[in-house]
Amino acid sequence: MRRHGLILLAVVVAIGAVVALAFVRQPTLGLDLQGGLEVVLEARAPKGQEVTPDGLARSVEIMRERVDKLGVTEPEIRTQGENQIAIELPGVRDAARAAEIVGTTARLEFYDLEGDLVRPSIDTRGFPVPYENVGGLLSGQQKAAREGTPTAWFLVGRDKNVIAGPASTRAEALELVEGGERPAGSKFFAVPEGRIVLSCGAAAGFCPGVNATVPEGTSFYYLFEYRPDDPRDPVPEMTGEHLRLSGTQQDFHPDTGEPIVNLEFTDEGGDRFHAITRELAQRGRSRAQLLNLPRDAALQHFAIVLDEEVRSFPSIDYVDNPDGIAGGRAFIQGDFTVEEAKDLALVLQTGALPYDFVQLDRTEISATLGEDSLREAMVAGLIGLALVVVFLLAVYRFLGVVAVIGLAIYGIMLYGTTLAFNVTLTLPGIAGIVLTIGVAADANIVIFERIKEEVRAGKSVRAAIAGGYRKGFNTIIDANVVTMITAAVLFAVATGGVRGFALMLLIGTLISMVTAVGATRALLAVLGGFRWFDNPAFMGASAQKVPDWQKVDIVGKRRIWFTVAAVALAIAIGSIVFKGLNLGIDFRGGSQVGFETPRPVAISDVRAELADLGRADAVVQGRGESSGGRYQSFQVKTTSLSASEQSSLTTALERELDASSIGVRNVSGSFSEQILRGAILAIVVSLILIVIYVTFRFEFKFALPIFRALFYDVTIAMGVYSLLGWEVTAATVAAILTILGYSMYDTIIIFDRVRENIPLMRRSSFAAIANQSLWETIRRSLATSFITLLPIASLIVFGGDTLKEFAFALLIGISSGAYSTIFIATPFLASLKEREPEYAKRMTAGLQEKLDVVEEARPAPAPARVSAPEPAVVEGDGGTAGDGAAGT
Repeated sequence: MRRHGLILLAVVVAIGAVVALAFVRQPTLGLDLQGGLEVVLEARAPKGQEVTPDGLARSVEIMRERVDKLGVTEPEIRTQGENQIAIELPGVRDAARAAEIVGTTARLEFYDLEGDLVRPSIDTRGFPVPYENVGGLLSGQQKAAREGTPTAWFLVGRDKNVIAGPASTRAEALELVEGGERPAGSKFFAVPEGRIVLSCGAAAGFCPGVNATVPEGTSFYYLFEYRPDDPRDPVPEMTGEHLRLSGTQQDFHPDTGEPIVNLEFTDEGGDRFHAITRELAQRGRSRAQLLNLPRDAALQHFAIVLDEEVRSFPSIDYVDNPDGIAGGRAFIQGDFTVEEAKDLALVLQTGALPYDFVQLDRTEISATLGEDSLREAMVAGLIGLALVVVFLLAVYRFLGVVAVIGLAIYGIMLYGTTLAFNVTLTLPGIAGIVLTIGVAADANIVIFERIKEEVRAGKSVRAAIAGGYRKGFNTIIDANVVTMITAAVLFAVATGGVRGFALMLLIGTLISMVTAVGATRALLAVLGGFRWFDNPAFMGASAQKVPDWQKVDIVGKRRIWFTVAAVALAIAIGSIVFKGLNLGIDFRGGSQVGFETPRPVAISDVRAELADLGRADAVVQGRGESSGGRYQSFQVKTTSLSASEQSSLTTALERELDASSIGVRNVSGSFSEQILRGAILAIVVSLILIVIYVTFRFEFKFALPIFRALFYDVTIAMGVYSLLGWEVTAATVAAILTILGYSMYDTIIIFDRVRENIPLMRRSSFAAIANQSLWETIRRSLATSFITLLPIASLIVFGGDTLKEFAFALLIGISSGAYSTIFIATPFLASLKEREPEYAKRMTAGLQEKLDVVEEARPAPAPARVSAPEPAVVEGDGGTAGDGAAGT
């Protein structure tokens, strides 16, 4: 009693701590609940190098410094996997600008323009020759490329324009292509060893050899010498390492007033810059004299290159600066706005990232959409909780009150955990919390049903509670460990919001075990000191017998259940094979835009707006209620959008359709493949770990029926997705793994009862043991399935479009899981165990016993009529009495 009182005191202290913590700290909301930008970047190391943990850590530091300069509050930047960085910027206003600044490599290089250009990018007189496409530039370089190790690869289309690249290998270039497939008519071009392709576009204003302002969207290409590791004569001649970061800042040109970026070199960099500009001045003078060129035509240039793009190429005037430029200063001048100059200065101030970064996944969520999602999720969670409370009170009476108190303690502890460990709450995470309500309530249901059984056996309520907790403890541990295994695996291999779901499911399940076997147990023990407590009817623990309707020979009718399951599987597999699955952008790449309009709009009008933006191939879907074929909520799917295209589309939707609550998701083909591999890996690893655990806790034959039931549950769920054409997303993977967890949870509780009944029914066949176990647990199975479906139904009705399909998947999976647990897993276990010699012998003995009973029940043969001197004949079984004839 003292121990239980101390436990309750600790619970009260913990609740007080949570309340105090809630006054000083607010929960951290994910981007989907407050709006903002999420970007996943993949590091690509330069040729001959590898991505290392130290390099990724350095990249995170640089990105964090850039984000701090942007003024974003509470950003989250973390490494993910071996070569990825995930960035979350809540509340950011200009998402496109932020994404570009954070992910820009900012590798600054300085080239001797005319001295480093090679043919065909320079003519015989030493003037730069621009090429409008990479194909034309490299077409004559392939023989030289084959003779050495190529510096880079480009994938070029029929029009000779770049589809993908530069990349270190052909495979990497192909990964950058939408869908990962090489377009028809495309061709790979290699850059010869010791060479590099640099581009120049509208950002520079003017480009070498181009005598006009470069129009927006146009680029020119040049082939340069490239030997950065040459200790005596490196090309490029200088890099960003020679820059003093503190002296780099945005300024204005003293003569024109145009925005520029001032550069300040280190002492070594200043000396190099002086020596190089002196050489350029002397070369310019020589060219003017030898070729009799006018002063402007003879000037040599110093190319300033950022991330392999020429941003400026100031000339070195041999008249004004005959000895070059001393003092260690220069500036970048281009077609800049003030904001663009500030952004360039910002990325240069923080230094270059050690790797090139490719954007794999980008999600933009407006603040209004986040607020709507949060409100819908909270309403769904509260209503789901209320439904569970009503069910517990109606079925378990005062024990239900205790369970509700336990749920309240569980909710407070879960909230306190999110505050103490600064867990980020996301929309899938809230869905996980809603589902753990069912887990937490079910732990109490397991105990309460055990208590009822103990009362039924003639024990007092107090003794029944002690016995119920003692017998139910292992069941709760086994069932919850299986759920935690699936959640842990999902958290380890999943990405984004799915990790949030897995984390909350994992934390919630762990806390539910603590509250069920700790706090609730202590509360019941303390209440046991009151006389009114020992009343089975008041406690909802009256000694009800197992009703006759439950005593169905489920195992004996196994062929019927297996046939029903086989038909359902055939339909599901047929649909998956012939109709296929509607894979979302998580698994095939692309862009997905969701938005709302203040008034109903026809789908054709939205499609027309997208066509004007060059997205005539986009798939437009109306969502929610329809009014005469018009909708106020839309979802658009199209091929992957670049950062600028994504920004233009968002602006156009806001301007033309007055769109609000805009959410944009952009996933590259390579990232979608990674998500798919992770999903498959999660399911396979979960199954393997669960088989190992069940084998360890039970035996291997108990694991096989679970595996078969899980295959059924997953196939049925995916078959329904196929039949209804629902979109399969990363959230679907979370739903599938949740289905696995709940199905195994339910199955293990029944198998635990089977294991308990085996030594108690020493002469019974395994079919009888399995049936008895099902009869004893079917109330709990139905109750837990129903109580789990209550919050899921709340998600479907009140959770908004974002959660509805996810909740539907759970609804289907848990419903099929209830069927597979009772009608597939347990009968299949009986089929396996009946082949063992011990149970086969019991079956034979049971069959002989039945025959003996039938024989005894037959009417005795009629006495034979005796007529002397003839022998007596006994009629029966078609034979004569023979030696056994009786006569009197």
